[in-house]
Amino acid sequence: MAQVIVPIKFTYQDYKLLPEEKRCELIEGEFFMSPAPKPYHQIVLGRLYRKFQEFFEDRRGGIVLLAPVDVVLSDEDVVQPDLLVIEQARSKIVQDECVRGAPDLIVEILSPTTIERDRVIKKKLYGRYGVREYWIVDPDAKIVEVLKLSETGLETVRVYPQGLEVQSVLWPQLKIPLNALF
Repeated sequence: MAQVIVPIKFTYQDYKLLPEEKRCELIEGEFFMSPAPKPYHQIVLGRLYRKFQEFFEDRRGGIVLLAPVDVVLSDEDVVQPDLLVIEQARSKIVQDECVRGAPDLIVEILSPTTIERDRVIKKKLYGRYGVREYWIVDPDAKIVEVLKLSETGLETVRVYPQGLEVQSVLWPQLKIPLNALF
């Protein structure tokens, strides 16, 4: 008789038992570990955060958070996006220990170890849970892909190469020159 192996699904309660210094995400009940990002990744992230923070501080229209922060989408889906924005009207999803629910905008900066996860797995995951806008930043190619939520999931609106300004779908006044990022 063949032995049936049932895969183990982990939950948010299991996730909370991990050491704080570990960069880990829980997607569909499976753990994904990542090494620390490279310095250039962090430089680009810092520049993006500064631009987002300036924009939202002036308008008092949103909360901008920087990794690492746990975003609990479900009991089996906990991610740590590089950057996220939550509209002020939805600020109640920001809780003491985590963000509980889908942010309005998420930014992921590609690293060699996260390309497939960010472009495929997280794109589907974020679309499923209702993230309204998703930016995929490729620091090597010096491009930003902007996606928006549609009935079928997240779809590419535009890919911005260096030399242009990337523009938000949700906040059209939010424009960032890519030369200021890369």
